[in-house]
Amino acid sequence: MSIIEKALNKLKNEDAVLNANMGSNLKGSFDDTIPLTVVATTNEIKEISNEINDEKLILNIDWKHLSDLGFAAPGSSNSEAIEEYRNIKHPIVNNAFGKGSEGITRANLILVTSSLPGEGKTFTAINLALSIANERDKKVLLIDADVARPSVSKVLGINDSPGLIEYLDGADVSFSDIIVRTSIPGLGIIPAGKLHKYSTELLSSNKMALFVEELSNRYPDRIVIFDSPPLLAATQGEVLARLVGQVILVIEAEQTLQNVVMESVEKLAACDVVLALFNKTKRNMDINYYGYGYGYGQYAH
Repeated sequence: MSIIEKALNKLKNEDAVLNANMGSNLKGSFDDTIPLTVVATTNEIKEISNEINDEKLILNIDWKHLSDLGFAAPGSSNSEAIEEYRNIKHPIVNNAFGKGSEGITRANLILVTSSLPGEGKTFTAINLALSIANERDKKVLLIDADVARPSVSKVLGINDSPGLIEYLDGADVSFSDIIVRTSIPGLGIIPAGKLHKYSTELLSSNKMALFVEELSNRYPDRIVIFDSPPLLAATQGEVLARLVGQVILVIEAEQTLQNVVMESVEKLAACDVVLALFNKTKRNMDINYYGYGYGYGQYAH
């Protein structure tokens, strides 16, 4: 039963009770009767409003185009990529909802980042979101938090839509104003929004901290994936890493220098869980690495 149906049933029940009470009140004077106006509580009105706003138009994503670019999109014939991301998501989902979640604060919030641009973090974030959303009992919210270079928005074709920056910068923008629905029932997207010269300050603000806390607590059955700026290219990535429970550090295999990776790892020292994902490898490795052979093309950010 939806929130709207529950609220309407409640109104009907309360109206029936008041009508019964009215019959007993007829013995008194007309001025003594209680008005029969029944209203929902503030929280119910807010939830009803959010549910109605969820009926916004679905974003028309060109899944075939994404599939051609190597993404594990719906209907994709790239079975190798689909299977690879099935393997990648298992420890992440277990950390979020399984026994692995014990002791991890905000375990369902996941940051995907890299040391430098071009290593494949956006490719990974989108594919991971698609893979998890394709499970029947999982919901995913993909947030484009690379506000200086909004790659998720570019790849998925989200233009001129209010996003994370508008929410953090304005008091009159709500969560339901910035979430974009897709044709995949379990997948929602929040675009980066407009460019802002104080984006770092907004991402490190109390409002952002409250926002991620709300996402973790109010939607404990939903995985939230943040596509973050590269750690060594902007300060926002390190700021965001402190707010989530899991971090995926995408590393371009055979290209990113070891000292660069270690510098990024040092910035993530305070994080509960840091997983390394090797991207664009040209051969299989004997060690238990996640991911290989993917991330080519113009969208491998």
